[in-house]
Amino acid sequence: MGPRMPCPDARQACSGRRGTGERSATGPASGPVASCQRRNGPDAATPANLTSIKAPGTSRTQTALTLRPEHGHEPGQRQGLHRYRRRARHRPRLRRAAGGRISEEEWDRVQAVNVKGVLFCSKHAIPHMRRAGHGSIIHLSSIYGLVGAPDVPAYHASKGAVRLMAKTDAMIYAPDRIRVNSVHPGYIWTPMVENHLKASGATDLDAARAEVGRLHPLGHMGEPDDIAWGVVYLASDESKFVTGAELVIDGGYTAR
Repeated sequence: MGPRMPCPDARQACSGRRGTGERSATGPASGPVASCQRRNGPDAATPANLTSIKAPGTSRTQTALTLRPEHGHEPGQRQGLHRYRRRARHRPRLRRAAGGRISEEEWDRVQAVNVKGVLFCSKHAIPHMRRAGHGSIIHLSSIYGLVGAPDVPAYHASKGAVRLMAKTDAMIYAPDRIRVNSVHPGYIWTPMVENHLKASGATDLDAARAEVGRLHPLGHMGEPDDIAWGVVYLASDESKFVTGAELVIDGGYTAR
């Protein structure tokens, strides 16, 4: 992506639930946020319906959007579609368990966030995009929407659902010039991944991070901006001929 990358606006960008790629914005804006702010001013990357939270003991701030039942999405869409950046804060707690041991409550909780959250965000964004005459919807799936693994079955099932939702919606809304794609991060160093490692029994997080990093041919985990720039591409006009596609950003994890 060259320096002429446009900053997505309400007509172009609406992200679904963030998966392994979610992360807070840190300090002075950098990466995609900085590009957006340079073009549209310092408030361009801070939607009015989101909450900025300072992480304890650091200068880091997190922009949060809590996924709610369907009736809570429409006001947020009306306020937030006029800005670029979104971060989904309501993460399902991932527990390592085989399908035969997972509770119905746990299964439903993960699907409610990862699948219904994507459904409702898209549902209430589409009318705005139709009025604008075009748009780009980006679903955050995961490498585990493409391949399986012997853990957290509710999470993997939800991410597979998100992948196929993107393909189906891409075909349904193509006549409206609304593109729909999914992003599939590998392991990205975020609080969700850190907590997953702890729940899996890791006591030395640096060693665990390095070990998981070696699962990727590039030899390390990704950073949040690795995913963010992929989202910027899909939200921009540079990807105007891309729909129903899977953008895999995984350091080669699924190439094996």
